[in-house]
Amino acid sequence: MWRRPVLALRDRFRCIAPDHIGMGLSDKPAGDRYAHTLAARIDDLDALTTHLITARGAPTTGWTLVMHDWGGPIGMGWAGRHPGRVSRLVVLNTAAFPNPHGARVRPSLRVPFRMLRGDRLGTRIFQRHNAFVRLATLPPCGVRRPLPRAVRAAYLAPSDQPGGRLAIQRFVQDIPLGPRDPSWPLLCGIGDSLGRFADLPALIAWGRHDPVFDPTFLREWRVRLPGARVRLYPHAGHLVVEDAGDDLLIALRRFMLE
Repeated sequence: MWRRPVLALRDRFRCIAPDHIGMGLSDKPAGDRYAHTLAARIDDLDALTTHLITARGAPTTGWTLVMHDWGGPIGMGWAGRHPGRVSRLVVLNTAAFPNPHGARVRPSLRVPFRMLRGDRLGTRIFQRHNAFVRLATLPPCGVRRPLPRAVRAAYLAPSDQPGGRLAIQRFVQDIPLGPRDPSWPLLCGIGDSLGRFADLPALIAWGRHDPVFDPTFLREWRVRLPGARVRLYPHAGHLVVEDAGDDLLIALRRFMLE
């Protein structure tokens, strides 16, 4: 996903694009060896950045967070621990606050969400058939236009075996919708902390046709980051980096260079 943004920025910036534990090319531990929770993901990012700073010469300040999907709560959760390290924010179809629709899932998502969160049926969908990733890389679920065959194959490759699919299922099961969900208090705290970053330079680039992060989430971000520059892509979906193309890359580079 980050291949084109990295290529667009690497001549002027050091770009770090980590694979979460269980995702991409990172280790894929079994469920009893890793928590697969929001708190664990923030700890992982904290450990990575600390290593880069202490052992690899990365700066202690001046970091830009480019956040998509779960990257929002993970990134802003990390930022809440180290607010002095962050200088800019880039927000791409994500959230870092409780669902602005409330605890109830929107009607159009209610049945599929219940299926995905369930242990028995969800496990079949994720583990046996890899259906979630397959659908998420097809129009109209994750993108609005078909991905090139090689690009879609790269998205699917990390989960081509059942052992590589657990983390995706756990991400969905960990979505905090209300007080009964384990990650709910942490997400609420992250949302409460966003005011500390309201004055930072921020770019919000948003795909209009996202089945989950709809325009209500974008409106909430506008409230939380009132000074942000906003680019709405009316023909883009959840994977806005794929659908928006060069326009987003140009906007991102311009924002970073200012």
